[in-house]
Amino acid sequence: MTDSVETPEPKEPRGEGSTGRRGRRAKRGPLGRLALFYRQVIAELRKVVWPSRRQLSTYTTAVIVFVVVVICILTVLDWGMSRAVDYVFG
Repeated sequence: MTDSVETPEPKEPRGEGSTGRRGRRAKRGPLGRLALFYRQVIAELRKVVWPSRRQLSTYTTAVIVFVVVVICILTVLDWGMSRAVDYVFG
């Protein structure tokens, strides 16, 4: 049982008369491109699912607790290494 893999047909090169994506973009001036960029940014921001206030406070608390725990671990390791260096090198 062998499955054949279909290969896509090669795309035809675009001629000069073609109005592809690049052609339309090239016709816009700098202000038109800037306006398009801002419209796309706003469209993407509308798609974002923003957290509620409760979720935001939960996430913030979790991050702060994690950072404090890592600070404590690194402090203990630093203290231990400095004591070891003092012991070895006097």
